[in-house]
This record gives sequence, structure tokens and C-alpha cells, in this order.
Amino acid sequence: MVLYISCFSKALLSVDALQQIATSMGAIYWEFNSDSCQVEVVGLTAQAPKGSESSVECQCDLVNDTYCHVDKIMLKGYSLPGKLPRELVKLPYLQEIDFAYNVLSGTIPLEWASLRLSSISVLANRLSGEIPKELGNFSSLTFLNLEANQFSGSVPSELGKLVNLNNLEMYASGFQGPIPPNISLLNKLTDLRISDINGTAQGFPNLNNTTGLIRLVLRRCNIYGEIPGYVWKMNSLQMLDLSFNSLVGDIPNNISSKSLKFVDLSYNNFTWQDPNQLACRENVKSILPCMKDVTCPRYGCSLHVNCGGNDLPTREGNKKVVYEGDASVEGGTSKYYRSNSYWGFSSTGDFMDDNVFQNVRFVKDVSSTNISGLYTTARLAPISLTYFRYCLENGNYIVNLQFAEIFFTNDNTYNSLGRRLFDIYIQGKLVRRDFNIEDEADGALKQLTRTFNASVTDNIMEIRFYWAGKGTTRIPVRFDNFVISIVLFLWAGNKSCSDGGRKNVTAYVAVGVVAICFVFVTASVLWWKACLKGKKSKGKDFEGLELKTGSFTLKHIKAATNNFDSANKIGEGGFGSVYKGVLSDGTLVAVKQLSSKSRQGNREFFNEIGMISCLQHPNLVKLHGCCIEGDQLLLVYEYMENNSVAHMLFDPKDDQLILDWPTRLKICIGIARGLAFLHEESRFKVVHRDIKATNVLLDGNLNPKISDFGLARLNEDEKTHISTRVAGTIGYMAPEYALWGYLTYKADVYSFGVVALEIISGKNNNNYMPSNNYICLLDWACHLPQGENFTDLVDPKLGSEFNKEEVERMVKVALLCTNASPSLRPTMSEAVSMLEGQMTIPSIIPEPNSYIEDLRFKAMRDFHEETQKHSSSGSQTQNSSALRTDTASSSTSH
Repeated sequence: MVLYISCFSKALLSVDALQQIATSMGAIYWEFNSDSCQVEVVGLTAQAPKGSESSVECQCDLVNDTYCHVDKIMLKGYSLPGKLPRELVKLPYLQEIDFAYNVLSGTIPLEWASLRLSSISVLANRLSGEIPKELGNFSSLTFLNLEANQFSGSVPSELGKLVNLNNLEMYASGFQGPIPPNISLLNKLTDLRISDINGTAQGFPNLNNTTGLIRLVLRRCNIYGEIPGYVWKMNSLQMLDLSFNSLVGDIPNNISSKSLKFVDLSYNNFTWQDPNQLACRENVKSILPCMKDVTCPRYGCSLHVNCGGNDLPTREGNKKVVYEGDASVEGGTSKYYRSNSYWGFSSTGDFMDDNVFQNVRFVKDVSSTNISGLYTTARLAPISLTYFRYCLENGNYIVNLQFAEIFFTNDNTYNSLGRRLFDIYIQGKLVRRDFNIEDEADGALKQLTRTFNASVTDNIMEIRFYWAGKGTTRIPVRFDNFVISIVLFLWAGNKSCSDGGRKNVTAYVAVGVVAICFVFVTASVLWWKACLKGKKSKGKDFEGLELKTGSFTLKHIKAATNNFDSANKIGEGGFGSVYKGVLSDGTLVAVKQLSSKSRQGNREFFNEIGMISCLQHPNLVKLHGCCIEGDQLLLVYEYMENNSVAHMLFDPKDDQLILDWPTRLKICIGIARGLAFLHEESRFKVVHRDIKATNVLLDGNLNPKISDFGLARLNEDEKTHISTRVAGTIGYMAPEYALWGYLTYKADVYSFGVVALEIISGKNNNNYMPSNNYICLLDWACHLPQGENFTDLVDPKLGSEFNKEEVERMVKVALLCTNASPSLRPTMSEAVSMLEGQMTIPSIIPEPNSYIEDLRFKAMRDFHEETQKHSSSGSQTQNSSALRTDTASSSTSH
């Protein structure tokens, strides 16, 4: 690090402070010329990144040589990885700071409260934690931009003290609502932008005194009720965005504001108004829907669309297909096409700060990628992008969505730091929250397919992508917050489809290539039967399994595991062992060895391949491939550095990593998301049947991944339940399943509730008996709501380092999930929303007297009584709670 110091002693303090500030922010290079007050070099490299900006402005008395003060610092776009610098307090005359476009972490230092800052921008960083209340001391503040960070907690009411504030921007910054009432005191505001406020619903904030507003954005803030009449009378208001709330009422006939150029009220609860009414007047853009009734002279069931691109012919098998392009069509609201294909799209929102109140940036492309030409173009949308097919035959549909992230990179540059998270809605139903293409595809420039079920009853299919407001907004450049490369593909399978009829066919909507999982499972079944009968060689039969998994030879796996060396054993299951291995390319893997002599092992092997090879999700363990040679049945998984949740929680070792509370909450939410995918979002609706702490693995970043699908069963939508022989683990099985074999996805919900309690407490449900009054952890937890002593459950190893509100929320969700009645348990998507604080948790408190005869604990009591009986008679009994009646758990940890 090189530092130029002025010969003037009065500047020495400021120069030292600037060096400390740069160091705290993570700069490796720093050269500052104090004589000219110029930053000459700063950043992680000697060469400044493209688009970066740096400056230090000084106010000096050059005549009398009495003072020289730093009053402005800009270090913008350098990807600095440090913290917000506390050392700013050493520059008491500082007025403006701009640290945008870095990767600074931590929160706003309390020490800043002593400064007299007038402008703060920390746009697009990784800041977290709560906003300190001391921020209200900045009475001179006129500009505050907290956009695109990861803050938590409520919007502090102390913001109401910033009476000189002109500009307040809190886009997608992670805050909980409601918007504080004293925001009404900020009567000098000209620009107020708040989005994605989670928490309870709230009425429209009081802005009656803020008459000088030019831009007002209150998007997705859980606002209900009617829009106050004074909003339409704000003479300076040019832009109004109140989309994605729960607003009701009508648009008034007397909009007196003459300056209003853009209004977005989309996705609220307004009543229908036809195009001849005021809702569709020309100066009020982006109010949806504004279209006349569509007449359908014919009904179809096929469509191919190259979103954001031109028409592109391609071949699918022996058939020539043309993907229709929409590159020539501008963005904006409700763009309908009157071709024979009868499709269109709708884009909502406005690209802020471009001084154009229209969605004019609508298509973007990349010069070259290593993927299909279908993915070299993308469509841009400020907030949401909806594709729809109308004049469509009614029926059941399978929706395949295929994406590619083509604008972020896989290197260490600033372009690799972008995050694109969005929600996916199909037919108005949320099917994926916080969807991240890059994470789920394990990198940029890779194709990714996700599959869902949907039905059409009104001849319209609608697929909507909504920017969730939790990603970056200006990486790699401005207005790139919501750019997705997708391909739409709708077809009718093997059934013929007439353009003129109304046949009730099963059609398919696909974004990209249709998944071949059904074909794969069928081929696997045929292969397996042939394999068991010995009709074909295993090498040839294995070809059927290469559709979705890789093939490994026994020689390769022996080399990877050092011939199954016991030193490499990392887990032991009911039907085999698990070994750590290293492939020839250096990839770490976990090899699960099943015995082919066991029919149970055979079934698990087949089930595992058939299920997990067709299921891909960040919270499901990835299957690399398999091997069948001789008497060896081997499954090769991704290696999970931190073993299992059970290992982290229950194995007492001095050097054992203690999971802190934020990590435990993250793990719990991750498990819930994985189960929500299995139950509701994947093409095949799957019941896992053996969710427990040993079957949830942790990667190097302690992200949870559900494993061990040997017991998993397909859940057919038209069936209310599956009647089956019981298999699983006592203590985690739902009572209706354990006692009567009545299996639905609610059995997994129950198991998840037990695991959630284990994560909170650090105690094993089966091995923990707090007293003779309680048979297990769940039994004890069920009594806690009577006294509301939820923190009694918290793992003592955490001490006082936990969030009491989050603990209470997680306990309540766990108890709701473990309700004795399946109908009262939530779905896993609802559990995710509850855990994230986005959905109110119902209050269901069981009667205390019902615990003794509670069916949930009958199997546990019988098991313990049987164990004690054998122990007293001197017999040897394995201390295990695994029930192995049909297909039992293999309890692997890798």
C-alpha cells in the first residue's frame, strides 16, 4: 500500500483517516495525493474496474492556510469486500458518502451518528442487521439510499426525525413492516421509494403533508384499503407505483394532477373496468388488465416462443419446429398477438432514473455463449414479466420452465457478484419463491429446467415472473435487475390437436426442452426387471440409466475410495455403508454401497435412482451417477463437507462446530423449501417418508440438502392418500401413517416439525426424555404453549445468542406441523412463508388432557417399554428407534 502524505501538518489527520477508511473497506491498493486532494489508485487491483468511480473532495482555505477539510468521499463500483468504515468519525466535516456497487458487509456503524452527513448511498452492497435508531440523529440528511441490501428488522420510526430528507430509497432492503406512521413528518420528500416490506398488513401510510412528491413507489408493501383521494391531487407527482398490494376501490373521475405520467396499479384487488372507462385512459399507463374481450374462432394446444429473440427454426427429433420470436415487439403492458398462435406478454413497472416513463428497454442479447442459440437473447422487465396463451383448450398441463443466466459470469470480477432472485407464478399460484437461476444451475451460462403441474379451465395459461426484490439491481449495469433468458414451449404430447375443436386434451407448456423423467423411470423399471432376471448383461442394461445419471465403473470407484478403505467410511446405513471418495478429476464424492443380496437394498437402489435423478433443487442432494458390476450396487453423490444435521447437533465432540442461531434458522428454512419442491413444485409429487436429522446433509456453507430417497413414494394428485406398508423411523412418523399406513405429503410435514424442534433444541427426539412425564422432545414441547416458555427449548450451547422472536416463530411452526390431525398441518410452502415471517401462524393449542392418550406418542411409549423389558431380562437390544417393517431408512450421512 502506497500513501502520499502532504507536508501540511493540518492535513495529516485526514490523510491517515482516509487510509484507514480504505483499509476497512477492503482496498488492497490505495494512493492518495493530499496536495491535490485526488485519489490516484484504489481497489483490489492496481487497474480500476470498468465503470468504477472514486473521488475525495476537500474544502480548503488556500489563502490563509487555516483549514483543509474532507467533505465528500466516493468509492463506487470497486467490489470492495470489507465493512462500512467506523473511521468516518475522524472526518468531522464530512457531508457526503457514496459507497455504492461494492460488496461491503456488516451494518451501519453507530459511530456515524455523531457526523453531520447530508447524503448517504450504500446502494447494492451486502449490508445486513437492523438499521440503528441513531440514524435519526442525521437531521441534516437530504438523501438516503439503502437499496439492494440485506437488512432485517423493522423500518425504524426514527426515520421520522429526518425532517430535511428529500430522497428516501429502500428498495428490496429486507425490512419488516409496517412503514412507520411518522413518515408523515417528512414533508420535504420529493422521492419516496419503498418496496418488498414483509410482515403484517397495513393501511396506506399518511402522506397528506408530503405534497411535493415527484416519485412515489410503495410496491409490495402489504398495503390494503383504498388509495387516499389526496394522492390524485399531488400537483408535482409524475410517477405512482402501488403495484402488488391489496388495494381496492375505483380510480376517481377527477384526477387533478396534471403532471402524472406513469401509474402502475397492477396486481391489486381493484374491480374490473372496461376500456371505455377511466381505468384505461391514455395518460395512465400500465394499469392491468385493459383489453376488450377476446374472441376465439379456434382453440389450439401448441406454442413455441423464443422470448426476446427472433424466429428460430430447430429440430426436435424428426420434427421441424419454429420458435416464434418477440424481439421486434417493445416492452410494456398487455402486448397481445393476433396470429394463429394466440399468445402475448405483459410487462409492468418503470426503469427508474432513466427520465423516461415507459418500459422502453425490452430486449438484450449477448454476443456469444457456450449454450444453445435460444439463450443468447433475453427480455427485460422492470418488475414483472407475464407470458400467456389464450384461446387454449382446457385440460391438465405440465409446465416445464427452462432458463439460462447469460449476463453474470463465473469468474472473480464484479460481474460475478450479481444475484437475480424472482418468484414464479403459474395460473396465479406461487410455485417458486426466490428462484435463482445461477444457484440452481451451479453457475452462469448453463441451461436449467424446472417442471410444474397446472390446469386450464378458462382457456388461458398464464406464467408470471416477478422480481422478488432481493437481488442486485445494477449488476452488471443499470436496469439489469430483471433480465431473464427463457424459451416457451407448449404442446399436446402424443395426442392430436385440432385448431378448431374443444377437445379436452392434456397439453404441455414448456420453457425449453420437455423433461424425459417419465421415459426414464419406465426404462429404469424395464431395465431393473431384466437385470434381476439375468436376461441381459449389466453393462448393456446400465445404458438405460444414463439418461439422467452418469455411469461409473467399479474400477473407478475403488480407486476413488482406496478400495473402500475403512478410513474413508463416513456413514453406516440399514442396507450398506457410505464412503468418501475422490474422482480422477479431483471431485469429492460420497459413495453409497448397497447389498445386491438384499431385496430391500435392491428396492432402495432402484427407488433412489428413479426418484432423485429426476429431481433437482438446491436443497436436495445431487446424484452424480451409479455403478452396477458383479454384486455391487453403488450410488455416487456430491460430497457434503459437514456431514448431517444429526452429526452437527447430536455428536458431542470438543472440536465440534456449534451451529449458531442464524445458521439453524437457515437450515430449517432450507429443509422446508426442499420439501415444498417435492410436494408442490416438481413434476413428480413425491413423499419422502423418512425426513429426519440424519437424512439432511450440510455442504461446506452449511446449506441443507435432503438425502436418502430409498423410501420415497410418488403421490398421485387424484388420490387422497396412499395405503402402504409402514416404513420409516419411529419418532418422526406421523400417527396416521405409523398406525394405519395412511400416507400423504402431510406425513413429511409432521417429520419436518420434529426435525425443526431438534434443530432448535440440539436434542434428539427419540433419545431425550426430560422426565417421566414426557416420553420425548415433542411431548415436552407440546406443553410449552401453555406457559409460552418457548425459549426453554433453545439449545443451551447457544447461551443468549439467539433471536427470541424467530425462536417463537419456529417453535410455533414446528408444533403446527406436528399436529395430530393431518388437516390442521400446513403445506410446506405455507411453512416456508411462516418461517420467513410472511404469513401469520394460526393459533392451534391442543388440550392438555389429551397428551397421555395422544396417538403421536403411542409408538414411542411401546418402543421404550419393549426396550426396558428386554433390558431387565438381560437380553441384548440394539438402541435404535428405526422401524424396519418394509423398506426402512438407510440413515446415511455423507
